[in-house]
Amino acid sequence: MPVKYIKKSTTLLSNESSEAREKVASILSRIRQEGDKALLEYSRQLDGFKGGSLKVSKDEIAAAYRALSPEIISDLKFAAERIEKFALLQKESISPVEVQISPGIILGHRIIPVSSCGAYVPGGRYPLPSSALMSIIPARVAGVKRIAACSPPSKATGSIHPAALAAMDIAGATEIYCMGGAQAVAALAFGTESIKPVDMIVGPGNQWVTEAKRQVNGAVGIDFLAGPSEVLIIADGTANPEFIAADILAQSEHDPLARGILITTDEKLAQKVMSAVEKFLRQLKTADVAAKAWENNGEILLVDSSDEAITLANDIAPEHLELAVSAPEKIVDKLINYGSLFIGYWAAEVFGDYISGTNHILPTMKASRYTGGVWVGTFLKISSYQKITKEGAEFLAPAACRLAELEGLFAHRLAAEARNLKTMSI
Repeated sequence: MPVKYIKKSTTLLSNESSEAREKVASILSRIRQEGDKALLEYSRQLDGFKGGSLKVSKDEIAAAYRALSPEIISDLKFAAERIEKFALLQKESISPVEVQISPGIILGHRIIPVSSCGAYVPGGRYPLPSSALMSIIPARVAGVKRIAACSPPSKATGSIHPAALAAMDIAGATEIYCMGGAQAVAALAFGTESIKPVDMIVGPGNQWVTEAKRQVNGAVGIDFLAGPSEVLIIADGTANPEFIAADILAQSEHDPLARGILITTDEKLAQKVMSAVEKFLRQLKTADVAAKAWENNGEILLVDSSDEAITLANDIAPEHLELAVSAPEKIVDKLINYGSLFIGYWAAEVFGDYISGTNHILPTMKASRYTGGVWVGTFLKISSYQKITKEGAEFLAPAACRLAELEGLFAHRLAAEARNLKTMSI
């Protein structure tokens, strides 16, 4: 039978607009031309920055630690240790290569970290120190020498929230700036009198940050364009409906555009999840945002088989994919499009957000069809090389000459033929 919707989303809202494109283009252009003057003006106008220097001092970092409880500092360091451990394991899995592919021809690749990167840490209603850890630690482990982190000022204090600031320091940022929005992306991409440009920019942000990253892509590298958060849960009748409801709401509270989806083979479970969502919303402090996201974008789909669920999941290509089924190992290999996979009833997506050790900066809007999330390899260039002897050149030259002539590139043919002394005709 066709897929049955127990709950269907309304028209999904878009986080793109022509107004945002035009405003961001104007901000980028002004900062590129006017540098610090425009950057400071935008920071005061749009973010309420009240300080004199956007660069955060050592005294401000020390004050941030003093403003936090020892328990919070311990938790941040615990998360940082786990993220670093996994990043180191990932780095060890990438090896230089050198091999003689045929006589006189040696091919290889080197692994080279980018020289500098910008790490954007969102602000918003609450601090997001976890995003600082997720963007900065893999860069440091990769060997990036200059890591310029930034975050907008808190409206309450006019400076970066102490938790985010301490997290940036714990993660290993070499420079920290109190700036946000499109103006921060512009400063990192193009540079100003006081901020050197970087080679790439990573980290999530609002629609202004995302649009700015879209427009500077090419001038600098970016990780990807982040959209609203998504979770898709595949569940059977053995799943715990309250676990599922809580995980859906954990995504929904991010943003009114966030998306929580359940695909199940069990209609009774679907109804129990609906009831549990309503129950939790009555007691949730973030119910204003979560309820809107669930009402507008949440979906529950009933399917006949796990194969149907797999097909749908691969088509949706979610940011987070949870498997709340009795035998998840039977379907893992069939799932190919997701940012991060959470296997088993107890693998809550929230653990990946904060503390398990994998990265939470993940592709959204179906981008997991062609990319994974931020990881240590994001900051590494795999650069090839070749060593070719006279014997190797004479072996390769005839075919290279013919292919060059086929493409009408006669200097290419000359360059190959010049190294083939046996047949040199010019």
